[in-house]
Amino acid sequence: MHLTKEDRYIRRRLRQAEKQAKEFYYCRKYPINPKKIVFTTIEGTTGFSCNPKYIALELLRRRQDLDLVWLVDDMSKEFPPGIRKVKNTLKNRAYELSTAAVWVDNSRKQLECRKRPGQFYLQTWHASIAVKPIGLQRGASFSKIARLVTEHDSRMIDLLVTNSKWVEEHAPLGHLYTGKMLRTGSARVDLLLNSRESTKKKFRAKYGLSENVKLAMYAPTFRSGSQGTIRNPAMQNRMPDFDRMKVSLEKRFGGVWIIVLRLHPQLTARHISAGITGDKYSVVIDASHEDDMCETLGAADALITDYSAVAFDAAYMELPVFEYVYDLQDYIGERGRLLFDLDDLPFPYGEDMDSLCGAIESFDEASYARALEELWQREELLEDGRASERIVDLLEDVLDKGGRADAG
Repeated sequence: MHLTKEDRYIRRRLRQAEKQAKEFYYCRKYPINPKKIVFTTIEGTTGFSCNPKYIALELLRRRQDLDLVWLVDDMSKEFPPGIRKVKNTLKNRAYELSTAAVWVDNSRKQLECRKRPGQFYLQTWHASIAVKPIGLQRGASFSKIARLVTEHDSRMIDLLVTNSKWVEEHAPLGHLYTGKMLRTGSARVDLLLNSRESTKKKFRAKYGLSENVKLAMYAPTFRSGSQGTIRNPAMQNRMPDFDRMKVSLEKRFGGVWIIVLRLHPQLTARHISAGITGDKYSVVIDASHEDDMCETLGAADALITDYSAVAFDAAYMELPVFEYVYDLQDYIGERGRLLFDLDDLPFPYGEDMDSLCGAIESFDEASYARALEELWQREELLEDGRASERIVDLLEDVLDKGGRADAG
């Protein structure tokens, strides 16, 4: 039987996973710590961030008797007292996960991970309502290995927390998950709803900006290749004309504007961000290496993105959102059909700088607010700034019941 290059790659990955899984089975000789929770974000490539961060902070606020572990690739990342950071090696990962009562993640677990009976796996994901397809929504561009990883992870999940009917309806195809879900809201959005003013002041102070300056965050998603492949920098560096963007923002909204660049964490983890802006633009702050995107978004006064789900996070706090989709047809050809027709979304968009700047300058705040409200009602959105509380209520119930997967 002739094996394709992809088939050989999959066989190699599966053999490697079976070999590495022995570390997890070996660690089953150690007892499960009923007060231990292990957190991971984007397979360990990012630091203290996203939904797991705000869940951990709420746990720290309530109690000090837990062993809160964070698996991270870069041990220079900073964490608050009460979080025990652990280098994300295979041996460490196997031991910490195998002896924890609860796992909290916002991405996929690796193929070698094995969950023990009695452990509870909470999946928060790193997006909510979204434009770009994932999982089987990608059609032919969803690789065989990505499907195997997704299926392996989803089989272990005990609960997926959501923020809307939309997420729940898309979970079977997007996450290949049909298990238990609970609508709690997104823990990361709590900061955006509850701490806007302090977040804005903190960011401006860090970068030496006046409190009166207005910030537009530009946050494109990644392009080129499937998960685990090398990202081509040439596919990432088609930046908009930030000077023109600044002029249009100031013309429409008034004040002095600065652009804050935030590249996708999978790009910064691969050191692709270096050299994208160079010295060309004096109006740009590169905040791509900030651990927590929410602390950057929460400081912004507008968002420009493309196909990223960050558009919805910004919209939850009623920020003006614009989409720069210069490669729309190419992106659909590579990634798969978008989950929304862009014309059906509240977000004005442009396929070139002329149309983007026109969309910014003609922004209608009243019609935008109405369109958002209609979307939230249609999708039965729950984002009220209390998601972290609800999720930690659930986790405390799980811990009280001994980490049983039927708890909560």
